[in-house]
Amino acid sequence: MDLCDLNTIKALLGRHGFHFSKSMGQNFLIQDWVPRGLVEGAGVGPENGVLEIGPGIGPLTSQLAAVAQKVVAVELDRSLLPVLDETLADFSNVEILPADILKLDIPVLVDEKFSGMVPMACANLPYNITTPVITALIEANRFSCIAVMIQREVALRICAAPGTADYGAFSVYCQYHTVPELLFDVGPECFVPAPKVTSSVIRMVPRSAPPEGVEDEKRFFRVVKAAFGQRRKTLLNALSAGLGGVDKEHIKAAIAAAGLEENIRGERLGIPEFAALTRALGDF
Repeated sequence: MDLCDLNTIKALLGRHGFHFSKSMGQNFLIQDWVPRGLVEGAGVGPENGVLEIGPGIGPLTSQLAAVAQKVVAVELDRSLLPVLDETLADFSNVEILPADILKLDIPVLVDEKFSGMVPMACANLPYNITTPVITALIEANRFSCIAVMIQREVALRICAAPGTADYGAFSVYCQYHTVPELLFDVGPECFVPAPKVTSSVIRMVPRSAPPEGVEDEKRFFRVVKAAFGQRRKTLLNALSAGLGGVDKEHIKAAIAAAGLEENIRGERLGIPEFAALTRALGDF
């Protein structure tokens, strides 16, 4: 069964009386090169157990199941369960889990389902839950690779370099924990119904250790959050407003000690600069 063929999809959904849900952000793929490219880009192999979020009717699931040792696909929409029973009937290594991924204990799930395997996470993520799901996957600290298709705007934010318009606190967060790479773009014409925006497939490889120079992760992210809290202000003024109780002169001295210009903005700092600044600020 070609799960990216529009006529096949219409007949399949018609048999099951399925209707698209806007609230769940459902957009089904109609170009088979997209799930194939995601699987290849992630480097999925026979040693991998793959957690998939939002399988839809299963085009990515079937591609994953063809190469991975096991696939556990988490689907929130229970009306899709009988559809998936039909489309994935030929795969004995696929388990469909009816659940909300944001309410699951992902580390426990991965440990239970993928014992002895190298876990990965792959998904065509609904736009409305992209950021919390990526955050949950990173914080699970279980995956050798996270490969997802998301709104291009968010992909650019994740991969953005310091000093660019897309760079922000979420960029720093993702780049602190992973090495992200934008693999390819996917146009609206590749989906039904067609979304209004372009999507992108990104691969995020978790770092084996924190970036060099970061001594206190909690304080590091307090500084990052404060620096981007008021983007139009200088770093000095943003930190003065965002780090309640820290003397402005102390912040000014720390900026100088970190080798930064006094009037620099937070958006120009990369992870090494934020790390140096956090060390210079000391306890706060």
